[in-house]
Amino acid sequence: MIIKNVELETVCGITSKLPENIMPEIAFAGKSNVGKSSLINGLINRKSLARTSSQPGKTQTINFYNVNKELYFVDLPGYGYAKVSKETQEKWGKMIEKYLQTSKQLKAVFLLIDIRHEPSSNDKMMYDWIVYNGYNPIIIATKLDKIKRSQVQKNVSHIKKGLAVRPGTMVFPYSALTKQGRDEIWETIDALVTS
Repeated sequence: MIIKNVELETVCGITSKLPENIMPEIAFAGKSNVGKSSLINGLINRKSLARTSSQPGKTQTINFYNVNKELYFVDLPGYGYAKVSKETQEKWGKMIEKYLQTSKQLKAVFLLIDIRHEPSSNDKMMYDWIVYNGYNPIIIATKLDKIKRSQVQKNVSHIKKGLAVRPGTMVFPYSALTKQGRDEIWETIDALVTS
């Protein structure tokens, strides 16, 4: 997709009403610090539209990015960040759940997992939760540039096994640095949005 314009259109906090969009939505979920903002910026060719931060747990809202007036990228709050109170985490959980259960336009949820590590219990919980809400998560294995090429297949296998993914689940290794994986992710998004 040629990116002509992108804008942060709606920001929903814990008490906000979710927008009733008429264009397809693609959501991105992942642990704090997994590279969600970097992925979104990489996909839309922007340096800093989605705010990347050295402080994990910064995205505390659901952010809707209008891409080309054709679809929305929906950035969900990062999870598993210890410095956030349990109460706040529960509120984020409810907010994400409400979104997954009520969005009429959500086409897919991309779940980001750091390719260097085995999926955490939070990752597994998030995966199962997305499945429970009726979606088959597409996995993006981030930080690809941080491992040797020879380790990629092995690490992808660990992710699949650790999450106990459903057969046929797509896994895309991605590097925010080199943009490797970007085209494949876009092909999948295009197919989802036009189907």
